[in-house]
Amino acid sequence: MTSSGIPGATVNRLPIYLRVLVDLADQGRSTIASEALAELSGVNASKVRKDLSHLGTYGTRGVGYEVPFLVAEISRELGLTEDWPVAIVGFGNLGHALVNYKGFEDRGFHVVAVFDADKTKVGQKVGKLVVQDVNALKKVAGTQAISIVILATPAAVAQQVADKVVAAGIKSILNFAPAIINVPDDVSVRKVDLSMELQILSFYQQRTRS
Repeated sequence: MTSSGIPGATVNRLPIYLRVLVDLADQGRSTIASEALAELSGVNASKVRKDLSHLGTYGTRGVGYEVPFLVAEISRELGLTEDWPVAIVGFGNLGHALVNYKGFEDRGFHVVAVFDADKTKVGQKVGKLVVQDVNALKKVAGTQAISIVILATPAAVAQQVADKVVAAGIKSILNFAPAIINVPDDVSVRKVDLSMELQILSFYQQRTRS
């Protein structure tokens, strides 16, 4: 259960609902039934209704949910009505791709700084940004009010960089590094393990051959 009283599993599904609802809004849909939202989101209808009830949203019998209202409510609950300054640590291939990804801006996540420990990369320009030394993280975090750090570092240095992030007072980390990092209880970490996802796909792929 999160501090807002919404179960963590529900929070994990809210971005899925939002993605579906934004697509529906773009198509001009004004309402959707829980059954239809459930099918498009890959969950069951009772779970959708329970999840949305945590937002104080219950829909209208015979009509369903108002799509624009749900988009606004979920966006508000996820904090997407605010702008979040983001820093990326690690300017390798992945870091470079993340810096140039335009989808962050659409959701209010603004990449304001890029860091690396490699002296040959420090000073390189990427768009309007210049790669900075990772040792400057704490100073820059204060001046840029960085809220979230994306770790795109090698596994061997992930913990060391995470320690710098914590020391800088940043409370949210999205970890792309193939390593488990240890942080204080008041720091939130989400891990994106691409190799693990590929292994899961491999599990299902080999079964399509039998």
